[in-house]
Amino acid sequence: MQPTFVLVHGAFANSFSFAPLQAELGLLGHRSAAVDLPGHGFAATYPGAYQAPQDLEGLATAPGVIKGVTLADNVAHLIGILERAKRNGPVILVSHSRGGLTATVAANQRPDLIDRIVYVSAWCPVDLGVGDYYAEPEMATVDVGALASAMVGNPAELGLLRSNFRTADPGALAAFKAAFLADGTDEEFMAFLNTFQPDENLDAGTPDDRAQAGTWGRIPRSYVRLTEDTSVPVAMQDRMIREGDALTPENPYDVRSLTSSHLKWLVEPAPAARVLGEIAALLPAES
Repeated sequence: MQPTFVLVHGAFANSFSFAPLQAELGLLGHRSAAVDLPGHGFAATYPGAYQAPQDLEGLATAPGVIKGVTLADNVAHLIGILERAKRNGPVILVSHSRGGLTATVAANQRPDLIDRIVYVSAWCPVDLGVGDYYAEPEMATVDVGALASAMVGNPAELGLLRSNFRTADPGALAAFKAAFLADGTDEEFMAFLNTFQPDENLDAGTPDDRAQAGTWGRIPRSYVRLTEDTSVPVAMQDRMIREGDALTPENPYDVRSLTSSHLKWLVEPAPAARVLGEIAALLPAES
C-alpha cells in the first residue's frame, strides 16, 4: 500500500512551507499531508500592530491565540492526524527542527501509528532535555543573542514567544539569514521570512519527553542531515543520531545528508523529495 508522508513543521512555521516539497513528492507519485500544529497556519494570530506601519509597543502586548498551547496539545493534535492517515496505509512521519519534539513524543505514545519516523535536522532529545542542549559544545556556534534581537514583548507576560519577522533592522535580518538560509538569495530569504508567523508556544517539554527505548525505539527511523545548517549545527545533528543509536543499538538510524541550510531544502525541494522517496522504499512490502 502507498505510504502517506505526514510532515510536521518547526518553530514559527506552518504547513505552508511544505507546499513546494509536497508538489515534488506528488510528482514522484507520493502522498503527503502537511500538519498545522495548534495556533499555526490559518489559526495563527497576526496582530494589527504587526502590520505596516508597525506599532511595536502594541505588538509587545497584543494577545495571541497560541498562549497556553502546550507540547501535549501539539502531540494530541498530531496523533489525531496520524490515526486518520493510518487508515489509508503505512505512515512515514517527517519532522523538521522543533517539530521533532512533537514527533518524538507522539512516537513515545503511539508507535503503532508510525511505520517510519524521519528527522530532518530536527530535535530528538535522548540524554538531555531540549533546552539543556543549548549549553552543550555542539551549539556554541549558534548566535542566540542575535536571533533574540527581534523578539518582542515579555514571554512570561504574553504567555508565548513573539518575534518581529517584519522588522527592517538590517542586523536582525542578517542574523536571520545567516541562521536559516545563508545559502539562499536575498529574495528567497525574504520570501521565506514572510511565511513565518510571529508567535510560537512556550512549552518545549520536559526531560520526560525524551525518546523512550520501549516505544519510540521500536520504530524504524531515518535522520536527514542538513550539512550547511547553522541553526541546528551538523555537530548537534550528529549527536542526536549517536544518542538515538546508543539508546537502541539494534535499531540504528538510517542516515542521509543534503547539502542545505536549515531552510534551503524547502526552497529547492527536489533533492529532499528524492531522498524521502528512497526512504519510503525501505518500508517492508507487507506494510
